[in-house]
Amino acid sequence: MKPGSIAIVGAAETTELGKIPHMAQIQLHADAAINAMHDAGLKPGDIDGVACAGESPTNVAHLLGIVPNWVDGTAVGGCSFMLHVRHAAAAINDGMCDTVLITHGESGRSQVGHASWGGAGGATLPGQFEAPYGMMGPPTMFTLPVLRYLKDTGTTLEQLANVAVVQRQWAGMNPRASFREPITLEDVLASRMIAYPFTKLMCCLVTDGGGALVLTKAERVKDFPTPPVYIIGSGESVETPMISQMEDLTTSRAFRVSGARAFEEAGISHQEVDHVMIYDAFAHLPLYGLEDLGFCGRGEAGAFMAEGHTAPGGQLPTNTNGGGLSYMHSGMYGMYALQESVRQMRGTAAAQIADAQISVCHGVGGMFAAAGTIIMSNQAP
Repeated sequence: MKPGSIAIVGAAETTELGKIPHMAQIQLHADAAINAMHDAGLKPGDIDGVACAGESPTNVAHLLGIVPNWVDGTAVGGCSFMLHVRHAAAAINDGMCDTVLITHGESGRSQVGHASWGGAGGATLPGQFEAPYGMMGPPTMFTLPVLRYLKDTGTTLEQLANVAVVQRQWAGMNPRASFREPITLEDVLASRMIAYPFTKLMCCLVTDGGGALVLTKAERVKDFPTPPVYIIGSGESVETPMISQMEDLTTSRAFRVSGARAFEEAGISHQEVDHVMIYDAFAHLPLYGLEDLGFCGRGEAGAFMAEGHTAPGGQLPTNTNGGGLSYMHSGMYGMYALQESVRQMRGTAAAQIADAQISVCHGVGGMFAAAGTIIMSNQAP
């Protein structure tokens, strides 16, 4: 993809975030889609490409009355939406469609019309080879790599807990965040143990909500009312459906491949990055992300964050909406990370980074099973 050839011209989350028991999951998709189309000054008839995860693009297109020339139902977990952005950019550049709507909606808390992901049961690989040994969902699955990471790198429990403290600092600046009250290291370490070493405050929220994006050719940006956000780099990869089979428990191969590809395509250095979003379903993920994306050396991310470099006023503002730990996490968080990168590039974020021009948005799918990276800029190509 030629850097900057595609732009995001519409972006919005659902009208409500948090606990939304009066809306089914498909309604959350529709609400986010309508908000994003309104943001871009478009109607369903202006859309000719649809992508989503958690719901079938068939259902979304039918509900909204869209007749698409291109659809994408890629579903690799929480980073699916990063992959949708990448695929949509390629499709638009190749002439398959002109204007793509990417939607997300999830009744993760209220479970109204929520589609089941199936879990690790039956004859799946995790069901056969991990579940019998006590793996019962993300908190227990993620303990395997994080314990090895702590042991091999010397990262401390306090540094792990600090991730939640920093995310809450950002959330305190965001009126839409689920939790805004400041927390301390002591609060995090003393909160209820979920699965060692994760306490409750190191684990993501469980909420309802969604978001949507509208993408088109950069040459059309003058036709839209919003400040354009250009896609300058993208990457994607997968590794394994079983966390026990990772190439190395202390680093994500999918992260490294996806991130390297995005930086190569964008043609930028890490020093040029003004803002970062790293999917934080659990407190260790920003540590892996900072290292695997190349912002920190191996084992250095814990100290880097503890020194305040990713916090308000730091040199590398990260997860500025409050993240999945304090802002919002309905199950697949990638869309919310993308929304915050767009807001930062538009200059409309609640905790706006002054003069920010480049944002790196990175997501994970499953338990290090997949990764997607999108690099955005507000500077015209």
